[in-house]
Amino acid sequence: MYISNITVFMPSVLTLIGIPGLESVQCWIGIPFCIMYLIAVIGNSLLLIIIKSEPSLHEPMYIFLGMLAVTDIALLTSVVPKMLGIFWFHTPEIYFDSCLLQMWLIHTFQGIESGILLAMALDRYVAICYPLRHAAIFTPHLISQIASAVTLRAALLVAPCLVLIKFRLQFYYKTVISHSYCEHMAIVKLATGNIRVNKIYGLFVAFNIAVLDLSFITLSYIQIFITVFRLPQKEARLKAFNTCIAHICVFLQFYILAFFSFFAHRFGSHIPTFIHILISSIYLLVPPFLNPLVYGAKTKQIRIQMVKMFCYKIYHK
Repeated sequence: MYISNITVFMPSVLTLIGIPGLESVQCWIGIPFCIMYLIAVIGNSLLLIIIKSEPSLHEPMYIFLGMLAVTDIALLTSVVPKMLGIFWFHTPEIYFDSCLLQMWLIHTFQGIESGILLAMALDRYVAICYPLRHAAIFTPHLISQIASAVTLRAALLVAPCLVLIKFRLQFYYKTVISHSYCEHMAIVKLATGNIRVNKIYGLFVAFNIAVLDLSFITLSYIQIFITVFRLPQKEARLKAFNTCIAHICVFLQFYILAFFSFFAHRFGSHIPTFIHILISSIYLLVPPFLNPLVYGAKTKQIRIQMVKMFCYKIYHK
């Protein structure tokens, strides 16, 4: 229903144009994106298989890693197939409600990932600072409670974004999203009405998830480093530090990309649009792509089980 020549009331279909300014080369950009997606899905699936099949890996750190792998697969699968459809098959249209669902899934899975990274940091904090109490604190019951709390927190915090868009923003001056996926602010900026409430709530969600989680992770590692550097033996310090290297690499690349994408999107008005979109897309793709590679390379137990798995398959061919 058109209210005027330039205003649309509750559009049923939106159009994702992919990466503005790079439409002519999007088919080529899709190739590395597809490769990263396949490697991420295969790598995270292997992690899940190894963690599930090896009883010695049924510890809190590896259980949280399995949760992270599931989240990464779900996050990428909610974004990349549609993105590749735009790049390769020229299918930019998406139903308005489907776009809102994709937006909710993306931001919910990002929130879950941030929560899992916090849980992993707390696990390392207890394991290194209070090793004798670690097994008593991180029980299977507590781990299941943490998983439920992390999931509910993300889902419930992001859900009002849907409500605010659906019921507050009913008139849109355009239906073309200059993005490769349905991102919160990209949808909000299409509306003709006052979007201040939507912006404020978006910042509130970002603060309550990313900023608070990063603060607690930082505090955990400050205490970890203090404890490690107080250990009398160099070998003990190295052993304790090695248990944290993979997690440090993962959470640094996750939050560095997250904050760079966040600030570039909101305050980088002088940055070309295609740079914004590329950064946002890379932010979604890179962490799930790197996580299994980092943990596979830096975690001895996983590396050993992976070698055993491949050697067993080669031997029985």
